[in-house]
Amino acid sequence: MVDARVDPWKRPVVGVRHRHEGSIAGGSDGHQTRPRLFPKRLGVDHRSERATHRSLHHAVSVPHAPTGHRPKLLDQVREAIRMRHYSVRTEEAYVGWIKRFILFHGKRHPLEMGEDEITRFLSALAVHGHVSASTQNQALCALVFLYRHVLGQSLGWLDDIARAKRPQRLPVVLTKPEVKALLGALEGVHWIMASLLYGAGLRLLECLRLRVKDIDFASHQILLRQGKGNKDRRTMLPAAVQELLTAHLEHVRQRHQHDLAQGFGRVLVPNALQRKYPHANSEWGWQWVFPSSQISRDPRSGERRRHHLHESVLQRAVKEAARNIGLTKPASCHTLRHSFATHLLEDGYDIRTIQELLGHQDVKTTMIYTHVLNRGGQGVYSPMDRL
Repeated sequence: MVDARVDPWKRPVVGVRHRHEGSIAGGSDGHQTRPRLFPKRLGVDHRSERATHRSLHHAVSVPHAPTGHRPKLLDQVREAIRMRHYSVRTEEAYVGWIKRFILFHGKRHPLEMGEDEITRFLSALAVHGHVSASTQNQALCALVFLYRHVLGQSLGWLDDIARAKRPQRLPVVLTKPEVKALLGALEGVHWIMASLLYGAGLRLLECLRLRVKDIDFASHQILLRQGKGNKDRRTMLPAAVQELLTAHLEHVRQRHQHDLAQGFGRVLVPNALQRKYPHANSEWGWQWVFPSSQISRDPRSGERRRHHLHESVLQRAVKEAARNIGLTKPASCHTLRHSFATHLLEDGYDIRTIQELLGHQDVKTTMIYTHVLNRGGQGVYSPMDRL
């Protein structure tokens, strides 16, 4: 007979103790034996195992892909850019050009278009939009990224598209008296930032993204993190800036203490450093040297915090100072960096040293400053001066 307590249509589970039996199924002698399918795990505390699982779950939140729908095209572009750790500016530029490309062709999907549509779009930018060669090449790079890394189009015609030829331009360089007059027309934080551009050869964003820990007053050095090309380098800290910079940092420290008391005081830290050091974003060493006067919302995380100053703050100050002193040259913030390299060449420093201070990957980029020296790259004098 079939036991009424056992369901004949239910598939038995091997190695499971039945509720009314005194032994584990699979034992032939009636003793409690464990089947081969479920080997015994010695020395395992299941409570600690579950606790560890919960801690790992809260420490690293692994996102799950949404099911049932595919992300939109521009969301796929953003995901591909962030996966490669491109900057926020590159993401904004690429998404903007891809959107303009789609709208230019009547909102057609890029899979329905190819080389001819890209060529017409780039030609319209140059002919009707009168954009520069660098702007046209940036639009092409955005479209190549779309087809190659987002749509997976490994086609040969992507490499055959002609790129615009960039003209060779000489940089604008100020003389030493002009630099002194320009810096004299600035004051406060604007003077400190402009002095670092000229005295250390910093790019504008490199100056704005300085953190407190990157300035070494004892060694008179500045450590630049994640510069152009995501490269680090060292440069000098001008002695003429240290006194005012120290006073400025003391003011920034007081503002940071006030932000902490108000529930803020956290800055953006690179990559996954926040998970490794949870309190790094509120430490003094990670704070911006030139913080913004207002608290804003982060465009990616949505968190409200104090970012560094916007680049337009110093750009407007330098432009106004150049106008006040009657400077006829089109001076900008980058002009101070050009003047830094040229004046070092005039003082007799070798080109390789200047290349390392500027962070140029190729020495040919640094060689352009030899063409703007007062006496020429090889110390050649004009024959007019010999008459």
